[in-house]
Amino acid sequence: MSKDLKPFPPSLSITKILGPSFVILALGLGSGEVILWPYLVANYGLGIAWGAILGITFQFFINMEIERYALVKGESVFVGIAKIFPHSVYWFIISTFIGFGLPGIVAASAKVLAAVLGIVNFKWLAIVMLLVIGLLLSVGKTVYGTMEKITKGIILIGVPFIFILTVFLSSKNDWSSLASGLIGNGDGFWFLPAGISLATFFAAFAYSGAGGNLNLTQSIYIKEKGYGMGKYSQKIAGLFRGNSKEARQVKLSGEDFEANEENISSFKAWWKVINQEHFIVFLFIGALSMMLLMLLSFTTTYGLSGNAEGINFVINEGRVIGQNLIPIAGTLFLLVVSVMLFQTQLGVMDSTSRIMAENVAIARLKKIPDGKINLSKIYYLFLWAQIAFGIVLFLLNIHEPKTLIVLGAVINAFAMFVHTGLVYWLNHKSLPVIFRPGLFRKIAILVIFLFFGFFSAVVLLDQLGLFHFKI
Repeated sequence: MSKDLKPFPPSLSITKILGPSFVILALGLGSGEVILWPYLVANYGLGIAWGAILGITFQFFINMEIERYALVKGESVFVGIAKIFPHSVYWFIISTFIGFGLPGIVAASAKVLAAVLGIVNFKWLAIVMLLVIGLLLSVGKTVYGTMEKITKGIILIGVPFIFILTVFLSSKNDWSSLASGLIGNGDGFWFLPAGISLATFFAAFAYSGAGGNLNLTQSIYIKEKGYGMGKYSQKIAGLFRGNSKEARQVKLSGEDFEANEENISSFKAWWKVINQEHFIVFLFIGALSMMLLMLLSFTTTYGLSGNAEGINFVINEGRVIGQNLIPIAGTLFLLVVSVMLFQTQLGVMDSTSRIMAENVAIARLKKIPDGKINLSKIYYLFLWAQIAFGIVLFLLNIHEPKTLIVLGAVINAFAMFVHTGLVYWLNHKSLPVIFRPGLFRKIAILVIFLFFGFFSAVVLLDQLGLFHFKI
C-alpha cells in the first residue's frame, strides 16, 4: 500500500458507537418534538401526527447520505461540497447564522422555567442561560465529549419520564386517535385540518429531527468519533485546553484508501452498523418521543383555551398534569421540558458554530500553505457571536419563543432543500461507484428533495401574499 494511503479501519460493534445519533436527536427534541408538533396537536388534534413520522423518516435518509460521505472520506461534507462549489462556504455561513441565530429555543426554555419559578419577565433568565451555554461549551476537554455526555443523560432520563406520564394520563381512545393520526385521519379531516398555518406545519415538519444545516454536522460528529476514515481526523479542543499552537490546529481534509476487497468489506461493515445505530437512536427513539409528546399534549390540553398563544399550551400541560396526578408531577414535567429545551439550544449552538467555523476555515485554507488552521479559535468566535446576538435580541424585547422558532424553521426548511441536493450530487461525483447509494436510496433522496423544494416555494409565496394555500 502506498504511504499516502491509509487502511480503512475495521468496524466497531453497535454498543461501542452509540453517540452521534443521540446528539443529532437532541437537536430536534426542543424544537419540533417538544414545541411545534405538540402545539399543533393541542390546537388541531392528532390527525397531523403522520407529518411528524414522515418528517423524521425523511431526515433518517438525509442523515445517512451525509454520514456516507464522512465515513468514506474522513472529512465533513462541507469540505467535499466546497471542492465542487467553492462559493458554497458563504451560503452555509449565512444560512446557518440567519436560520439558527434566532434564540427561540432558549427563549422557550426560559419561559417554561420562569412559569415554575414565578418570574414574569423571562428574558433575563434566557440571557443567563445563553451565558451558561457558552461556559459549558468552553470548559470541556473536547467540545464533542461534553455534548455527548449531556445529551445522552437528558434523553435517557427525559424520554422515560414523558413515557410514564403519558401512560398514566392517556386513555384507550387517546391511543386510538394517535393510531388514526399516523395514517392522516383526524377529527373531521384527512391529513391537514382547516385553518392550520402552513408555515407552522412546514416548520414542524422540517424540525422532525434536527432540521436545516444542522443535519450536516452529522458528518462532523462521525469524524469526531473516529468512525470509518474519520479515525485519522482530529477533534476540536475545549477553549481552555491545550496551549500549544500545534494542539489547536486541525487539518480539515481527510485521508485516502485503496478500494481493495478488504477496505470495501470494512466500509460495508461500518455502513451496516451506523445504519443500525441511527435507526435505533434517531429514528425509533425520535419517533417514539414525538408520538408520546403529541399524545401527552392531546390528552392534557386539546380543546383548552389559550393554546394558540405562543407556547402557553406547555404551561397548560403542566397545570393539567398536576391536577390529574399530584402537583409536583406538573412541576417536574415543566422542569424536564425546560431542561430538554436548554440542551437543544446547547446542541444548536455547538453545531452551528462548527458549521460556520469549518466553512470559514475552508475559505481561508486556500491561502495557507501547510493546510492547517486554528479551527477551535474560529469555533469559539462564532459561538460567542451567536450568544451576543441572542442577548441583543432579548434586550430589544424580541423574545416570543414560538414566533422565533417558526421563523427560523421556515428558513431552515429551505436550507434542507439546498443541502439535500448538494449532498446527493457530492456523493454521486466524489465517491467510487461501490460506495454510492443504491437505487432505493437515490429515489428516496429525490422524493425528499422535491418535497422540500415544493413546500418551500408554496410557503414563500404564501407569506409574500402571492399565493394562498387553502385547506
